[in-house]
Amino acid sequence: MASTKFMIGETVTSSGSRPTSWRSPKQFVPQLTLLSKSLLRNGYFSAQVDLCRKSFLSGGLVPCKRLVCDVRRLRESRKKGLTICANAYEAEKSDVSPDGSPHAAMNPASAPTVNEGARRVKIGIYFATWWSLNVIFNIYNKKVLNAFPYPWLTSTLSLAAGSAIMLASWAIRLVEAPDVDLDFWKGLAPVALAHTIGHVAATVSMSKVAVSFTHIIKSAEPAFSVLVSRFLLGEHFPLPVYLSLIPIIGGCGLAALTELNFDMTGFMGAMISNLAFVFRNIFSKKGMKTGKSVGGMNYYACLSILSLVFLTPFAFAIEGPKMWAAGWQTAIQNVGPNIFWWAVFQSVFYHLYNQVSYMSLDEISPLTFSIGNTMKRVSVIVSSIIIFHTPIQPINAIGAAIAILGTFLYSQAKQ
Repeated sequence: MASTKFMIGETVTSSGSRPTSWRSPKQFVPQLTLLSKSLLRNGYFSAQVDLCRKSFLSGGLVPCKRLVCDVRRLRESRKKGLTICANAYEAEKSDVSPDGSPHAAMNPASAPTVNEGARRVKIGIYFATWWSLNVIFNIYNKKVLNAFPYPWLTSTLSLAAGSAIMLASWAIRLVEAPDVDLDFWKGLAPVALAHTIGHVAATVSMSKVAVSFTHIIKSAEPAFSVLVSRFLLGEHFPLPVYLSLIPIIGGCGLAALTELNFDMTGFMGAMISNLAFVFRNIFSKKGMKTGKSVGGMNYYACLSILSLVFLTPFAFAIEGPKMWAAGWQTAIQNVGPNIFWWAVFQSVFYHLYNQVSYMSLDEISPLTFSIGNTMKRVSVIVSSIIIFHTPIQPINAIGAAIAILGTFLYSQAKQ
């Protein structure tokens, strides 16, 4: 076996050389993962190209994960060069060119058709899993916070569970450990810090107000994204994007004004979470220009581990073991041993739903992901109202609906 690192858009031949390269990341990056799976099925490669989610979002050109070539298999087709190229995101055509020509590889007449039905089923499974895990997490998270109102420890347990799961997966080789360097961790540090702040702020919010209200306010995140990008980064957006902010801001404002159990700490927690996650995305785009590329499951695992390192000392300083011990005894008296299992479930499902979310970005377009994220928030709001019997006024529901509609319009206008 021979190991070679390939760049996006390069031509792979039987000798593993690079006779030509043609790259246009914004157009050609996304389909590379599908292509690598096709090559795997044909036996040409023994490891899949792991496309970094962040690379696609930024349109940047970064090295792919190591691709191990089966030289003996390639020698059998010495006269047939293989071209790694790609069509637009979620393209319906495969892009393996038997003659080594990028143009031929992109010719629909010479490329086999991807099973569109199977792709749609796969996306549907991703969405169903993502939404279900998120709903379950929010339910158990709120149960824990109702009985044990210590959001800093609850947030720490969520990150600790995910870190433990991934460290164990790497140790037993269930998942291949990422090959990262110091530059990667340096680039990830501000992302992890923003992620930590956003995670804790959201948990603080849920400890003070209804789950539905927290998620209604969090639907305003696109407004924060546009405002920060416009006034701090100098980016410009088309008029429809700005117009889509009107229903988002108006709907959230209406929902906040008519919330029966309004709490300023809960409201500010959700707002801070929005702002933190916007900066997390900005730092992600900047950090991806340095260090090695890590995608999907492993990227979120590294993010969880570093966030846990940041969060743990603050959790001990702000709440501390004495408060936790007293609160735990009270929770045991009120709900019994169920509190233990609720804490386990909320921690595990927090990691799982985020893991599926990051993995899905490797398979679907950003527009599809944005729409799915909007519908996920709807499912959480509706399910939490039903399960916790949250009182809600018609005008409050209208405000929530307007905000969610604005989020959907934003996702359309942004594209």
